[in-house]
Amino acid sequence: MLSLHLHVSPGASRSRVEGWRTDPDGTERLRVRVAAPPEKGKANKAVVKLLADALGVAPRDIEVVRGATSRSKTLQIAGTEADLRHRLQQALTT
Repeated sequence: MLSLHLHVSPGASRSRVEGWRTDPDGTERLRVRVAAPPEKGKANKAVVKLLADALGVAPRDIEVVRGATSRSKTLQIAGTEADLRHRLQQALTT
């Protein structure tokens, strides 16, 4: 299981995973932009689909555990942490 901290920008021109950023408190967050608007859970669904596609997992294996209505989110992703981190690194370099 992998806990992943995100900074999400909804309403972008296109959906994409941009890379890492460090918050002022030192938390490393993956920066993600999604085209979906931040209303009625549409942006959260778009984030889950984008990451599921990038990591090669089913959307049901990803859960927003913190920050459902915030730009700062924490997700839990089912799978081995090492494998998921490797897949994430590959997605960021392509």
